[in-house]
Amino acid sequence: MTSAAPTAQRSAVDRFFKISERGSTVGTEIRGGLVTFFSMCYIIALNPLILGGKDGTGALLGGADGRATIAATTALVAGVMSILMGAVANFPLSIATGLGLNAVVAFSIAAQPGMTWADAMGLVVLEGIVMLVLVLTGFRTAMFRAVPRELKVAISVGIGLFIALLGFFDSGFVRPGDGTPLQLGINGSLAGWPLLVFVVGLLLTLVLMVRKVRGAILISIIVMTVAAAILQAAFAIGAQSDKNPRGWSLDVPEWPHKVVDLPDFSIVGHFSLTGGFRELGILTVVLLVFSLVLADFFDTMGTMVAVGSEAKLLDAQGDPIGTKKILVVDSVAAVAGGVGSVSSNTAYVESTTGVGDGARTGLASITTGVAFLLATFLSPLVAMVPYEAATPALVVVGFLMMTQVSGIDWKHWEVAIPAFLTIVLMPFTYSITTGMGAGFVAYVVLQIAVGKARKVHPLMWIAAAAFVVYFALGPIRELLNA
Repeated sequence: MTSAAPTAQRSAVDRFFKISERGSTVGTEIRGGLVTFFSMCYIIALNPLILGGKDGTGALLGGADGRATIAATTALVAGVMSILMGAVANFPLSIATGLGLNAVVAFSIAAQPGMTWADAMGLVVLEGIVMLVLVLTGFRTAMFRAVPRELKVAISVGIGLFIALLGFFDSGFVRPGDGTPLQLGINGSLAGWPLLVFVVGLLLTLVLMVRKVRGAILISIIVMTVAAAILQAAFAIGAQSDKNPRGWSLDVPEWPHKVVDLPDFSIVGHFSLTGGFRELGILTVVLLVFSLVLADFFDTMGTMVAVGSEAKLLDAQGDPIGTKKILVVDSVAAVAGGVGSVSSNTAYVESTTGVGDGARTGLASITTGVAFLLATFLSPLVAMVPYEAATPALVVVGFLMMTQVSGIDWKHWEVAIPAFLTIVLMPFTYSITTGMGAGFVAYVVLQIAVGKARKVHPLMWIAAAAFVVYFALGPIRELLNA
């Protein structure tokens, strides 16, 4: 009797998540979820830095000790929404505060004169509501299906290059140069223990993958974190700064004095839906919400294509399985981010690291979500993982996503050129949305040029026009403020 229960339980889990059907195992899903968590848990430390400044009234989000509160709440919302994604959509896609979106909220919205953090987060809630309406009316799903397959492939490849660049840049393997946009390491050379950790971690991950070792990415992250902690203890390397360019990026890998700490969620619910209209006016609010919606709309679209492609979870049209459910959860996550005062939450492209390690179902996302919830108590342990130990995973997944480039027909320039612009502008502009926008606009223009305007889906015309407005938001705001 006692041995039958676990079997029945595993069978129920298998049936619910279709684990065997998708060629995976429970262990693989759990491991993949942990890999995704370690690849994206940096947001727990990074979001408080971005949202830690003053609003338009001079106040700090969460008060004088707000950064700890922001970190705990960031993990809380990410945990809840990742679990929801796994349970509702059964897709290996995890969610957290969107980088880039949080910068817009902090520097373009909250910092405006008279605006409070509550006012800014109210606009985030409105953005999420608009997104949810678009999904429920079918517009967002229809827009996704209107995109040509070649552009969807280009989006996936471009994101691969983008996250590979993130891996190289965040680790310090490439840095801003003296007279050049980027250069290798420090003054053109690889100097310092942290860079050695990154290089060895990357090589270790590649060797393990080539030898078909299960859990290669997670094994590498754990091994290199331990190695980093040993090096820090031996040489007191410290954090990276202008005076210490050979230091660790983001987190110093030291064993914390306190492993468990009670989280503070006091900023949850501090948002105002009307404050932004009062301080900025209707036109400015509409433009700001529009920019948030557009960025979130297409970032998620590109991310779920990339994850679905890597996981072999795309249908015959190149759309992820369960697209509408994914988009509903993603829209709710935007609302939850505003309600939690941690900025819009969205799908994370780092989910591809877990998929690259074998994850194929929503159980991986639930695992990532549980890890985030535990991190609200164990944030000191999460802070042990430096960029140098985690970012090799991003480079490796960038390679895996790059292999899809053969799916683009490079002989037909009216399709190949938009695909090329999509691919290269994502890393070159450090923006998924910019790459997609350039590809969409170029696609419509070139289809007109070759006499195929009638073949362009009406929603592609709308998207291209929206991106033209998006690219011109700066001048538009100047005209409105003139």
